[in-house]
Amino acid sequence: MRARIYQPARTAMSSGTAKTHMWVLEFAPAVAREVDPLMGWTSSSDTQSQVKLQFATKEKAVEYAEEHGITVQIQDPNRRKPNIRAGGYGENFATNRRGSWTH
Repeated sequence: MRARIYQPARTAMSSGTAKTHMWVLEFAPAVAREVDPLMGWTSSSDTQSQVKLQFATKEKAVEYAEEHGITVQIQDPNRRKPNIRAGGYGENFATNRRGSWTH
């Protein structure tokens, strides 16, 4: 069995960091998906590809994989440098702006 351990990124629709602090162990698909000829739906007989386990730390996820004989690929998250402005959010509405400001 192959799996990957990663920390999920934030959603594209949000700037928040909810659901990004847990580590996820996700199994790789063992069988290719098939297209049903009648309905056109894709399906697979591999039930492990539906399993996602969540852990509080990367070490706990690796420990679980080692105990159960799962080979894992670990993906460390790409951290962005925080964008901290001197004036913060209120800077957007400053009345003492030197240059012209338009949307």
